[in-house]
Amino acid sequence: MAQTYDAADGAGRQGNHSDHPGEQGAEDPVRLLEIREAPLSVDEVFAAVGDRAAGGTALFVGTVRNHDGGTDVARLGYSSHPSAEAELRRVAEKVVAEHPVRALAAVHRIGDLEVGDLAVVVAVSCPHRAEAFDACRKLIDDLKHEVPIWKHQTFSDGTEEWVGV
Repeated sequence: MAQTYDAADGAGRQGNHSDHPGEQGAEDPVRLLEIREAPLSVDEVFAAVGDRAAGGTALFVGTVRNHDGGTDVARLGYSSHPSAEAELRRVAEKVVAEHPVRALAAVHRIGDLEVGDLAVVVAVSCPHRAEAFDACRKLIDDLKHEVPIWKHQTFSDGTEEWVGV
């Protein structure tokens, strides 16, 4: 079932047809999903969601910051449960079912990261910008809450903390 857009109220609507073939749903809008140890690329994720029928693309990049809760972060490590990629797919498919997504991509890094490294990159393209913003926010929020990926922070004073366990 293709999503159509009602410009009068800005809401995406389920529909069986569209006035323009370019607005019909993509075959498989989930283009890239991965949890990996290798460094992430914004260009790779952005390219994965390119779609000629999309008028809006939203991209979120999460980086390792140098502080947390008033304490300096020296580095951190991410680890994941073996089910993490399957859960990431479930989250992505839920976003696709709830929003008029043309293309979606999400990549999360695991392993040891330094301050400034990319930890997660997600992107969504939709027919309109508001839809892309909403879908991208839903994707990153659900990924962070539902996909079993844990962060082990090491602070500059030598203390440590697990987050998301």
